[in-house]
Amino acid sequence: MPHVSTKTPALLELRKAVRIWFERLEPNSKVCIGVSGGADSLALAAASKLEASNFPIDLAAVIVDHGLQKNSAEIAQFAKQQLEKLGYQDIFVGKASVQITDGLEASARRARYKVFQQAIETYDPKYFLLGHTKNDQAEGVLLGLARGSGTKSLSGMQEISGIFLRPLLQIDRATTEIACTEANIEFWNDPHNSNQDFTRVRVRENILPILENEIGPGITDALARSAKILREDAMALDGWAESVFRQVDPLDIEISTLADLPVAVRSRVLRLAIYAAGAPSGSISAAHLEPIEALVSDWRGQGHTSLPGGVKVCRISGRLSLSKPQPNQPEK
Repeated sequence: MPHVSTKTPALLELRKAVRIWFERLEPNSKVCIGVSGGADSLALAAASKLEASNFPIDLAAVIVDHGLQKNSAEIAQFAKQQLEKLGYQDIFVGKASVQITDGLEASARRARYKVFQQAIETYDPKYFLLGHTKNDQAEGVLLGLARGSGTKSLSGMQEISGIFLRPLLQIDRATTEIACTEANIEFWNDPHNSNQDFTRVRVRENILPILENEIGPGITDALARSAKILREDAMALDGWAESVFRQVDPLDIEISTLADLPVAVRSRVLRLAIYAAGAPSGSISAAHLEPIEALVSDWRGQGHTSLPGGVKVCRISGRLSLSKPQPNQPEK
């Protein structure tokens, strides 16, 4: 790794963020780090490499070539060169196959995680570190507000999700750029990050600066704090709903059981029941839940409601009945 001065406050802040996770690992554990070549992920890689010298763990960097730009292979090679400057020897480069179905960002994310899964199967890591920052969190909260999303969406990204960790969620993007300078490495600026065709870019470059100027500094911090609070609330509500759900038959639920619940909990129970009945994961929106909620709280003799995956919901004799087509039998 290139010489790094002992006076590196940005890198020290990042090292502290990863240290708390490394301290939990058993000796000889493997840790993967997703690296795009941008400042956030390279700063995370640099801090992790420095901090790993204090622990008996092995690091592997994972680069994803999305193939979305003509020079994507060169970008992946650039990231690999920076990692080699940092002293990385175990570098996994995977080519993603991006099939754009519901927007570029979402489609690229799915393809990226498929490459991550290949790396996980290769290395069997205890942790997989990702370089999302406080700025990413704040942008996500504003996007959730614009979509009219619920608590779970507004709560932003989780610090830990399975083996995936985001240790930099309390650190801003400016700090990661300084950390790269301190580590004597270059980082790549993705032109997509300045393309105003993307809603997230408009939030980053237009909306957040206006909020900072008109309301005052600290908006990014405030949004990130709000995400943390909302995430804790959402987790508590999710836990309550799951406790109720375990005590019912998801295909035949007493209306009185549902009616006694707060709406925030009831909607979660309904969503769990609908997925248990066979609706595709992530397919149920607030709009889908509205007529189901009416079967419980505004009963006027309504007929059944059809949902994604062929799931049907109706109210029969004081019970909420959910049904789905049998395997290999098309819905009539």
